[in-house]
Amino acid sequence: MRHAVVTGGAGFIGSHLCDYLISQQFQVTCIDNFITGSRKNIAHLIQNPNFRLQEHDVTQFISVDAPIDFIFHFASPASPIDYQKIPIPTLKVGAIGTHHALGLAKAKGATILLASTSEVYGDPLVHPQKENYWGNVNPIGPRGCYDEAKRFLEALTMAYHREHRLNTKIVRIFNTYGPRMRLEDGRAIPAFLSQALRNETISVFGKGTQTRSFCYIDDLIDGIFKLANTDYHEPVNLGNPTEMTILELAQKIIELTHSQSSIAFYPLPIDDPKTRQPDITLAQKLLHWQPKTNLEEGLLKTIHYFKEALS
Repeated sequence: MRHAVVTGGAGFIGSHLCDYLISQQFQVTCIDNFITGSRKNIAHLIQNPNFRLQEHDVTQFISVDAPIDFIFHFASPASPIDYQKIPIPTLKVGAIGTHHALGLAKAKGATILLASTSEVYGDPLVHPQKENYWGNVNPIGPRGCYDEAKRFLEALTMAYHREHRLNTKIVRIFNTYGPRMRLEDGRAIPAFLSQALRNETISVFGKGTQTRSFCYIDDLIDGIFKLANTDYHEPVNLGNPTEMTILELAQKIIELTHSQSSIAFYPLPIDDPKTRQPDITLAQKLLHWQPKTNLEEGLLKTIHYFKEALS
C-alpha cells in the first residue's frame, strides 16, 4: 500500500483528506498537535489498521519511521480568530513547519503537496484572481501573520523544487466549508450557522457587500488529490467561482435553517478583502476539475452536522 503523511490531519480539511486517502487504499499517518485540530475529527479512524496518529508539533523536527510516497502539508491555523490569537505559532508553522515538511519529503523521496490560500492575494485589485496575480497584501496588518506565512511557504516550496528537484505541488485554497468546521471557527459559514441555529442575531461585518465564493469540502478534496498526481509544480487555485455577497449568504442561511434570527451590522475588520473569487481555468484544464456541489446542497449537509454538534 502507498503511504501518505498528512500534517494537520485532525483539522477540518486535513481530516477529510485522511478519510479520502484511506478510501483510496493508502496507509495514512496523521501528524497534529491539536492547537486547532480536534480529536473528534479523526475518532472514527483510530481503530482503522491503515491509520496512525502521531501527535507532534511540526515546528519541531519531523521523523516518520517508514517509507513515504506522499506528504500533504496542511498544518496551520486558518481562521482569523485563531491566527490573530496565535500569530507567532502561525508564522512558525508556515516557515519552520514547512521547512521540516519539505526536508522530510527530500529525505524520503516523497511527492509533497502544500496547502496555500487565496489570502496570498490579500485585498485584491484584480478580479477574479488568477494564479499569475501577485496580490495586494499588508505584511504588517493583523492578517499579515497568516498571509505572509503562506506566501513564504510558496517561496520556500519553489526554492526546494528548483534547487533539490523535489516533486512539489501548491494548492491555493479558496473559502471551503462543510462538516467538521468548528462552531467557534469565526469564519462566515460556521459563524452564521451557529447563530442562526440558536436564533441569535447574525453578525455581518461592514454592509455585507463584500463577496466570497464557497467550495464544499468534498469538491476540494477531489481537486487536491488530482493535483497531487500531476507533474505540475506552480500554484493552482481550487475553489468555487460562484460569487455572492456576505449579506446574501446570511439571508440564505436564515432561510435554510428556518431561523428567527435578525441581522446586525458591525465595523469591517482591518484588511478584510472586499472581493474573493477564484479563476479556476487552470484547474479545469490541468485537472479536468470543477466543483459539483451547489451552495444549497452543501449548506444543507453542513447544517445537519451543526445541528448534531449543538444538540
